[in-house]
Order: sequence, then structure tokens, then C-alpha cells
Amino acid sequence: MSEAAATVSREVLAQVRRIEILTGRLVSETFAGEYLSVFKGRGMEFAEVREYVPGDDIRSIDWNVTARVGKPYVRVYTEERELTVAIACDLSGSQFFGTAGRLKKEVAAELSAVLAFSALQNNDKVGSFLFTEEIERHVPAKKGRRHVLHLIRDVLAYEPRRRGTRLSPVLDTINRVLKRRCIVFLISDFRLEEAAGPAFEKALKLSALKHDVIPVVIADPREERLPPLGAWLDLEDPETGARLLLNGRDRSALEAARLKEAARLSALERLFRLYGLDWIRVTAGTSYIDPVVRFFHRRARRLRH
Repeated sequence: MSEAAATVSREVLAQVRRIEILTGRLVSETFAGEYLSVFKGRGMEFAEVREYVPGDDIRSIDWNVTARVGKPYVRVYTEERELTVAIACDLSGSQFFGTAGRLKKEVAAELSAVLAFSALQNNDKVGSFLFTEEIERHVPAKKGRRHVLHLIRDVLAYEPRRRGTRLSPVLDTINRVLKRRCIVFLISDFRLEEAAGPAFEKALKLSALKHDVIPVVIADPREERLPPLGAWLDLEDPETGARLLLNGRDRSALEAARLKEAARLSALERLFRLYGLDWIRVTAGTSYIDPVVRFFHRRARRLRH
């Protein structure tokens, strides 16, 4: 390994360790209980039969055992609690953008850690998909702290082969690979080559029917609003390379850019609502704790009704 590569590796490991310390505390103090309350097991699993006692539901009587032994016995079930969580993380070109002290990719790594450690603390398995225009890396679901740290390191250190984002083939692949129903956290800025076209909508609809899909939308403050800078701005799309020259003194042009981004996010949220998806929206440079807690509370309210 070259000296430069070794330095990068040490920096990544130090970053993983920092994220583990930060998110581990958040999980134990804030998120683990919230996670357990909104993600239920796959159903009820038969555990045993026992003798009937007054107050038992007569619908649970096992008539075969009752006939055999000559007195009533009931079937006892336990919740099949163990779940599988898949963290699908966007590593396209726009995720390597950041103006608030951190890249969107680094915010995604911290969110991945919070979600993975919450799952781990509740004895669930966690796997990952890293994607751009296709799935570039898949790590099957397992348990264990070292496994989760490996997933976080991948988000930080993996060098993608492509720069664009196409979610329809990504979701189609996830649906083929995951045979049983899973919780899928789809972490992306949702700046898609296919925009919100029919291919993406169809793939999202099918995924929502098969899995518990939770979109996590990451944005940068400069994507949501450009300040008046008093100069021409030469903007480049990190995924397509397309360039745009914008007059930073023209407040109407800046406002038009803000409205365009707001309309894009509103269209995404309408699509999520259409398919009954809960989502989380995070802006880099601000705390992600409140948006994640609001998501848990919103989902808990929905489950109660």
C-alpha cells in the first residue's frame, strides 16, 4: 500500500471510529427505543402448547392435543421479532458535494450508522447496497458490531465507478436480491437522471408493495437557496457535467432557482405520499436528530390509527 493510500485509510478508520462514538451514544439515548416501537416483527410464531387456564381465549385451544390428552390445551405464540434492514446508499457524483462543512456522503454515513446501530441493538440483521446508476456493491445482511463498522467504512471509502443516479434499475435489483420483506432505507438526494419519470415511479411502487421502503432525502443548503453573491456563478452538475452560468446579482434568477428546487422536493414528497411511504428529510449543516425523531413519532402515530 502506498503512503498516500495508507494515510487515506487511517483517515477513514478515524472517521468511522468518530461516527461510532457519536452515533452509539445517540442510539442508546434516543433512537433504539423509538426504532423498536415502530418496526414490528414479521408476525406471530408458534412457541408451545400448555394447559388451558381460565381467562385464555378459547380460539387458541388446540383441539388435536385436547382430544389426545383428554383436557383442554392452548397454542402459545411469540412475536417473530427479528427483522432484516437494508441500507441503500447513493454514492453518485452529487453526494460528493458539500458547502456546510461536510459532504452529503458524510451525512449519509452518519445516518447509516444511526439506523444500523439501532437495528443491531434490537437484534436485527443489517445489510447494504451502494449505488449510482446501478448497484455497485452489495453486502448481505448480518449481525455484529464489526459488520456494521464495515458497512459505515464502505459508505465513506468506496470509490464509485459511475457518477449518475438511476433509481429504477437499483430498486429492481434490490427487489430481486431481497426475497423476504425487509426494511429498506433509501438514502439519496434523489437527483435522478430519470427525474420523477414513469420508470422510477413504477419501480418505487413495486418496492413499496414488497418492502417497507423509507426514503431519506439529503440536501445541501446551497442547493435549496443560493445567496446573492454579487458575481456570475459558474455552476456544474457533478453527475452530468452540464454547466450553467447564473448571475449572482440577479435576485429574480436566484429566486427562480430556489423555486425550482422547492418544486422538485415537493414533487418527490407527493410521490412518497401517493405510495404511502414515510420519509426523512435532512439538510447538511443542521442536526439530523430532530428529523429522525419526527419520523419515528409520525410513524408511531400512523401505526396507532
